[in-house]
Amino acid sequence: MTGLDHVHAMWEADTASAHLGIECLEVGADPLGHARARMAVVATMVNGHGMCHGGYVFTLADSTFALACNATGRLTVAAGADISFVTPVREGDVLLAVAREHTAYGRNGITDVTVTRESDGAVVAQFRGRSRAAGAAG
Repeated sequence: MTGLDHVHAMWEADTASAHLGIECLEVGADPLGHARARMAVVATMVNGHGMCHGGYVFTLADSTFALACNATGRLTVAAGADISFVTPVREGDVLLAVAREHTAYGRNGITDVTVTRESDGAVVAQFRGRSRAAGAAG
């Protein structure tokens, strides 16, 4: 595989993200990884408070993180992540996640993902992922 083929193959095999309707909008490296993804919040994602369950917001951010930190060509997995929820999300909201790998050192990396509500641009969550390269892609 060359270029971003390995990332696209990884995404095609990601049934968890597909099941949630997460769309990959963009992925690349310049030279560090970056990605954008989108997810619509549906009724099955809403908790007892009438808000989107935080786990779904985390999953969108985590999936976008995976795209970004694998974009440079190395098989990379999550070593850890933190998220801060900023604004409630409701059924019908469409979320946009933008990931940018900030640093890669040795086999490690740090990637930030900002999740916004597409309709008004409000930040709903901020995610920081720590990655670890497991080997070569392909």
